[in-house]
Amino acid sequence: MVKPMRASNRRDAYRENWWLFGESRPGFRVAIKPLDRYIATAMVAKHRMFVWLPTTVIPDQQVITIVRADDTTFGILHSRFHELWSLGLCTWLGKGNDPRYTPTTTFETFPFPAGLTPDDTAGPTEALDSGVILPPVAPDRRPVALAIAEDAHRLNALRENWLNPPEWVERVPEVVPGYPDRIIPKPEHAAELKQRTLTNLYNARPAWLDNAHQALDAAVAAGYGWEDYGPEMAEEELLRRLLALNLARAAG
Repeated sequence: MVKPMRASNRRDAYRENWWLFGESRPGFRVAIKPLDRYIATAMVAKHRMFVWLPTTVIPDQQVITIVRADDTTFGILHSRFHELWSLGLCTWLGKGNDPRYTPTTTFETFPFPAGLTPDDTAGPTEALDSGVILPPVAPDRRPVALAIAEDAHRLNALRENWLNPPEWVERVPEVVPGYPDRIIPKPEHAAELKQRTLTNLYNARPAWLDNAHQALDAAVAAGYGWEDYGPEMAEEELLRRLLALNLARAAG
């Protein structure tokens, strides 16, 4: 039954290679080849969270990927400002009416801080001794990019430590070179570790997580030049500023 169905498929790859389960995503593989990691987010999720994935992982279509390896871009995307923008322009799906991240409306229209747009920061990254990875930026924007990167790096490290506490797990080298270590829970912590998910973490949103996000937001706000920003600033005002920046850039 597979061949007759594939014979009428509009995509050449599916029609001509009808016996294959799907495509190997050659374009994506080429794009991530120079990198060790890239940014990913679930297409539909209760919380808009971004994570790092190793380039050995090729996700399915329900995961949106951003082919960048720098902490600065990760931090901007994980800021309050991008979350508000994405919620305002996304679609909604499912019984829980969860937000659906649509790249054409939520990512491509988002006004990054000046000098830190994906076009401005494309190219080889710089790995610092601290583990922070910076994109290539103009000298005058480097302090801003570094501040965002450091806070983003710290946020990710705190989350990873909560997800897999070192005293709860063992890391076993993978038999295939180049693949990340396998994380094996210690028997006495296996049940607890199953509850350590990012969704559960953001449902609870402990003070340390909230503080890490507020520090990141402040760094990104500085990137926009918003000296008056504070956590209490209204969402409507933030969206007004982002929209004004979006329209100004669209006007050229």
